[in-house]
Amino acid sequence: MEKTLFEKIADHEIPADIVYEDEQCVAFRDISPVAPQHVLLVPRKALSSIAAASQEDASLLAHLMLKVGEIARMLGIEEEGFRTVLNTGARAGQTVPHLHIHILGGRDLQWPPG
Repeated sequence: MEKTLFEKIADHEIPADIVYEDEQCVAFRDISPVAPQHVLLVPRKALSSIAAASQEDASLLAHLMLKVGEIARMLGIEEEGFRTVLNTGARAGQTVPHLHIHILGGRDLQWPPG
């Protein structure tokens, strides 16, 4: 099976503005940001979406959630507020079939999101 765009970024095969990485995940700036701070956090493990995760992925998912807060602090948006978004499937706007968490901040974000 061919690697997704995000797997290639995580493996440093495609350049990206990486803001954080460890053995389980990589965070990089979105190439089409919708907020002043717009970072994507992806697991290195190939998971097509949050719906594809299983019980064996519980520790990875917990790791990702903890990293969201750490990355928000790093970006300077933790105190003013930020939004996390996980799109699942085409109707929700998921364009890359690899689990990814959008971390958005640096401006007022409206509700409902769209």
